[in-house]
Amino acid sequence: MTIIDRAKDVGKLVDGSPFAPQFVENKLKFSPYISEAVSFGHEKPFVCAMIAIDMNTVGNWAEKLGLAYTNYMDLTQKKEVRDLIGDEIKRINPSLPEVSRIKRFLLLAKDLDADDAEVTRTRKLRRGYIAEKYAPVIEAFYSGGQEIELATEVTFEDGRKSMLDTRLTILEAA
Repeated sequence: MTIIDRAKDVGKLVDGSPFAPQFVENKLKFSPYISEAVSFGHEKPFVCAMIAIDMNTVGNWAEKLGLAYTNYMDLTQKKEVRDLIGDEIKRINPSLPEVSRIKRFLLLAKDLDADDAEVTRTRKLRRGYIAEKYAPVIEAFYSGGQEIELATEVTFEDGRKSMLDTRLTILEAA
């Protein structure tokens, strides 16, 4: 017997297969290019993930390739970076139970942040809040959408707030 998550956190796909989101997310975070991941699948037909890149590692990788970028959002919108993360997911997927393998994913235009209430100060995901805040993304994952327009409020360290409007590309992992 292997324990992979708390019983209260284990969900089920629509076919009744058990799905442990934290197990999937931890596997993804073993990649040096991924700083955070949020997976979805409870009461859904398959597993999807929102990925936050590791800015330093991906930034260094991009610089070695001569790939110009201005900031985190610009870097995540590069096809080469989407391909890099897609390759990481393809590498990681075989190590997951077949029902927990990621089918679709997207790169977030900003890292998940405690100031935006997406994670706690100890970097634990606030799943309920994330599911509510990113509900249009989750809907697009399962409706077959290829892109999603997302307006996200960002809170700066000094308390100022701003809106971040982006078009995110949803990718197939298989």
